[in-house]
Amino acid sequence: MIHQNTIAFAREMDEKDPLKSFREKFHFPNFMDMDMVYFTGNSLGLQPKSVQGYIQEELDAWSKFGVEGHFLAEKPWFAYHEFLTEKAAKIVGANPKEVVVTHSLTTNLHLLMVSFFKPEGKRTKIICEAKAFPSDQYALESQVKFHGLNIDTDLIEVAPREGEHLIREEDILNKIVETGDELAMVMIGGVNYYTGQLFDMAAITKAGHAVGAKVGFDLAHAAGNINLKLHDWGVDFAAWCGYKYLNSSPGGVSGIFVHERHGYNPDLPRFAGWWGYDKETRFQMEPGFNPMRGAEGWQLSNAPILGMSAHLASLDIFDEAGMDRIGEKRDLMTAYLEFVIEDVSKRNSDRCTFEIITPTDKTKRGAQLSILAHGQGKSLFDALTKKGVIADWREPNVIRVAPAPLYNSFEDCYNFGVCLGDSIQ
Repeated sequence: MIHQNTIAFAREMDEKDPLKSFREKFHFPNFMDMDMVYFTGNSLGLQPKSVQGYIQEELDAWSKFGVEGHFLAEKPWFAYHEFLTEKAAKIVGANPKEVVVTHSLTTNLHLLMVSFFKPEGKRTKIICEAKAFPSDQYALESQVKFHGLNIDTDLIEVAPREGEHLIREEDILNKIVETGDELAMVMIGGVNYYTGQLFDMAAITKAGHAVGAKVGFDLAHAAGNINLKLHDWGVDFAAWCGYKYLNSSPGGVSGIFVHERHGYNPDLPRFAGWWGYDKETRFQMEPGFNPMRGAEGWQLSNAPILGMSAHLASLDIFDEAGMDRIGEKRDLMTAYLEFVIEDVSKRNSDRCTFEIITPTDKTKRGAQLSILAHGQGKSLFDALTKKGVIADWREPNVIRVAPAPLYNSFEDCYNFGVCLGDSIQ
């Protein structure tokens, strides 16, 4: 496709967009006296207009039934998570029994690592990516310390080569082979939050399993963004948040994936809670933990109904749109935004240049572009914000922008380019 950095071209693309009507299903920020470009769905997705009704339904049930809402509400709270399971499973490419929505992201990662990071003998090491999201880094460090191991020797980070921004996948795979029977677990962000690099999760999983290690992924920047096939790839475990591309409220509920080959193993170590207990006998309150089969057995406490209702509102929209159509628009729109940014950079090369450090290959990225602004500082980002662009700044001089297919448009991409050019200091 031959792109044009014009409003006419952008509007023509929007007119042909089969998902264009979904934009009307979301609230856009209006705290500035101008039309705004919201490009930070990789941090917090926009609120679906339907959320208020979904939450109000549960507030009304609480008001009407009190505790009996667990059984008498239109969507009984006792099994509320089950209303989310099948839709969430479609998004991550899993069987419904392999998925549950519960808790928060880092909580779920810790719960999963209790089960899948089992250092024994010389098999004590974890491989992760350097410059992982800080919460992942802290979680991994604390898991290593919890087992009495040494961060310096037992936590192996694979970093970009000197002078490069991206991690070469061959370096990850080679490090897995090199570590061999000393490797207990690989735990990597499926999409790196800083660069937007999408890793080959199938290849990493295969390599990890070949040396006898367990393999898991933090999918915070992948779920609702990337077309995932966790079951087919054979991933051991994964977790993701609901508030980024999945548009399910600030700090919203998180998803868990546990491959079916593990989900029916009651002897797998875990930190247990009563909502993970076999629901047929849960209220008998007997000692001795008897987990539900599948990912549901990793639940701890009563379902957070209000947060789950917000998540259900968004999952219903995803289910209507379908990840295949979302993925097609993601690739088209991200490519157009890339073209617009490069065009603005060429037109202003005497003052600065914009280097996109996200992979150019559409199979190696999702709906995010990370822009390294050479010759510019935070003042550029601040100027963008004043022009109504809501994006994300990462030190020392990277602007992350994420055109979310469900609610962003090609015209948004064009308008971002105009604002970017006008904001150069």
